[in-house]
Amino acid sequence: MANTISKAFVQQFQDNLIHLASQKGSRLRASITEQSVTGEKFHFERLGNVAAVVKSSRHTNTPVLEVPHSRRTASMTDYHWADLIDDEDKVRMLITPESHYAKSGANSMARAFDDLIIAAATGNAVDGDGSNVALPAGQKIAHGSAGLTLAKLISTKEILDGNEVDEEERFFVLGSQQISNLLNTTEVKSADYNSIKALVQGDIDTFMGFKFLRSERLNLASTQRKCFAFTKGAMGLGIGKDVSTKIDLRPDKSYAHQVYLSFVAGATRIQDECVVEVLCTES
Repeated sequence: MANTISKAFVQQFQDNLIHLASQKGSRLRASITEQSVTGEKFHFERLGNVAAVVKSSRHTNTPVLEVPHSRRTASMTDYHWADLIDDEDKVRMLITPESHYAKSGANSMARAFDDLIIAAATGNAVDGDGSNVALPAGQKIAHGSAGLTLAKLISTKEILDGNEVDEEERFFVLGSQQISNLLNTTEVKSADYNSIKALVQGDIDTFMGFKFLRSERLNLASTQRKCFAFTKGAMGLGIGKDVSTKIDLRPDKSYAHQVYLSFVAGATRIQDECVVEVLCTES
């Protein structure tokens, strides 16, 4: 038996992995700011606002206005996944697009990216000096013993509008029960309120300026689901090494072939004003 798998198998597996990831990959990754990172930590630089001053006379001195500068820091984390394949016929199955190994690996990597982003959205961020920063209370909407209601969406929009957050590229992450809450809301059902006719499609895509992203991985504490709204510039994802694949022979495992995937990444909340936590009761 050959000691290595044909490079064609490896390349085809990688191609299939990318193909699968593009269809069933991370539901959140494309919605946040991403940058390549070298090192154990990465920073997103932040600039505050400074008001203009009145020019009181001709030829007055040029004002020097100090724009406040700060940063958010995140550490890189290693993720990996592996499986062993004993039968040579199964190894050859890796080259098919329907490969269960490719699907399992791709889905595992996608879930890990989403978990990383979800944890960063409403958890503690880290300032440049290393201090933890919790999401302010003013950026949180209480559950009120109710699911996702129209009132909560209006309050979320009001918070973002009040912070002068850009109205473009706003997203709302919610679970399947929250979608059901909205589908049973009279205003959302009505074509007068929602041009996409949510009940006809069986889902909700965009409403009240938010692009809805369904995730079943949102934190559920007792009966409280922690949903959140954000803008693309609110969250940052640093990629130290994107998903890579290796297929090797394992002499220590009766010469089984190991499929191994890994990536290195970190996420942080860049702008608190652009994230709103929305607690929703699930029955």
